[in-house]
Amino acid sequence: MEMDRHRLGLSTRWIATVASIWIQCSCGSSYTFSIYSSVLKSTQNYDQSTLDTVSVFKDIGANAGVLSGLLYSSVTLNSSSSSTFLGPWVVHVAGAIQCFLGYFLIWASVVGLIHHPPVPLMCLFMFIAAHSQTFFNTANVVCGLENFPNYGGTIVGIMKGFLGISGAILVQMYDTLCKGEPSTYLLMLALLPTLVSLVLMFLVRIYKATTADEKKHLNGFSAVALSIAGYLMIIIILENIFTLPLWARISTFILLLILVVSPLGIAIKALREDSNRSLQRYSIETNLLTDNAEQITSPKFSTAEDPIEYHQLPSGDSKVKGTSDDEMLLNEEQLNLLQAMRTVNFWMLFFAMISGMGSGLATINNMSQIGQSLYYTTTEINSLVSLWSIWNFLGRFGAGYVSDYFLHTRGWARPMLMAFTLATMTAGHIVIASGFPGNLYVGSILVGICYGSQWSLMPTISSEIYGVRHMGTIFNTIAIASPAGSYIFSVRVIGYFYDKEASGEDDSCSGTHCFRLSFFIIASVTFLGFIVAVALFFRTRRFYQLVVLRRLRHALK
Repeated sequence: MEMDRHRLGLSTRWIATVASIWIQCSCGSSYTFSIYSSVLKSTQNYDQSTLDTVSVFKDIGANAGVLSGLLYSSVTLNSSSSSTFLGPWVVHVAGAIQCFLGYFLIWASVVGLIHHPPVPLMCLFMFIAAHSQTFFNTANVVCGLENFPNYGGTIVGIMKGFLGISGAILVQMYDTLCKGEPSTYLLMLALLPTLVSLVLMFLVRIYKATTADEKKHLNGFSAVALSIAGYLMIIIILENIFTLPLWARISTFILLLILVVSPLGIAIKALREDSNRSLQRYSIETNLLTDNAEQITSPKFSTAEDPIEYHQLPSGDSKVKGTSDDEMLLNEEQLNLLQAMRTVNFWMLFFAMISGMGSGLATINNMSQIGQSLYYTTTEINSLVSLWSIWNFLGRFGAGYVSDYFLHTRGWARPMLMAFTLATMTAGHIVIASGFPGNLYVGSILVGICYGSQWSLMPTISSEIYGVRHMGTIFNTIAIASPAGSYIFSVRVIGYFYDKEASGEDDSCSGTHCFRLSFFIIASVTFLGFIVAVALFFRTRRFYQLVVLRRLRHALK
């Protein structure tokens, strides 16, 4: 099997990247809860509070990825890249099993195969279904980081970006294939990500090779991601203005599939260039060996004139000195989760994510009620919710790309960009709190982009500070800050003050005062996160100069 993959050109990091992209495009089902939440509520006789409880377990499952990180570390720590017995595929299998079980059991409950399971059991079903996403995501992101260590921000941005727009892709699939049948959509969620991951999992592997022009091809993947996001944004806007006939939906969906498949063309081009480069290198090495053989057999050959002799070091001390820096960079100690949790940087990063990820998730979870209180129309609210996935994608993709650019060209540590995005997010929350006409359009763009950027910056910073070996466990532990912060901001802040302001017959509230104080409080906490991120930048600035940048220069020699 291994020989067949090499012969077909499948055993390369470019094909691994394409396989990871396709899996990411299929596994963002946690972002589409609103499609089937109504049928779940009606068939199970839930009130809104019970449905929100089930939704909370969805958020916890989709963000609590510690187990996926531990599994990834255990199956890749001692496995070589040439062995298929252990590797990232094990993590994909674990994710596929959970995805199928979780969504299949939810579907069975909705259609009546399982008669009204208790609420705690339904919460477990939802947790398992959403928890699968962390396994797919961990395997794809960490594997991408190990395959492209010199451009960690870019590859994480690509993987997180495709995950961010996967929700919009799945919504288009729902509108085209099973519009008006959310129960069928639940069955599709049980089958599609499971089958895609099982088919492609053996292609997602770790390769240590690097090439000089890898950035060019990564930019190609980035261009495809931007094209898909732009295309989806146009479709979303058109669907909220016009009612598209079936033939138009099918046509737009086919074009979307073509765009999703297009990264394969970039991988094929990269493989062709790598193959040509290898042939040229082989030809040069063959010529050098032939020339050396002729020199050795020549009667004019003299060891005193041998140019190779001039490359030998005069003493052992110099030789040791010449390789000690290389060994220090290659064998740098990598911290595990418990060691990382004993550092101040870990908790500074965790608090910054509570303020950034938590406040962003709380904003989108309450976007509908905010819009209703400010007299936005249903069409406008639906557009805001739909476009959130695009702003989320732009943040995930853009932060990784921009942070890589400034790290390579200016030597700026990534926490600087994190601080900038948290400051911008603070402004976005203030805009939402102000309540001026059109504030949600401006505020959702600022908060959405900055929220997405945290999902790209945090894993990359974690890998650079603590190493890649246990990075899956560490960044998934920090990611728990997202549901934790969301709970604090949604329930203890937004929900508390909204209920105090509500005066309508159905406990509803209308006017700018409904969410003003809540978002001023959220803005204040986010500003504290900005201060913490600035402190983290100053704490890690010297580390980036001495270790991270030296590692990059060493790898790019």
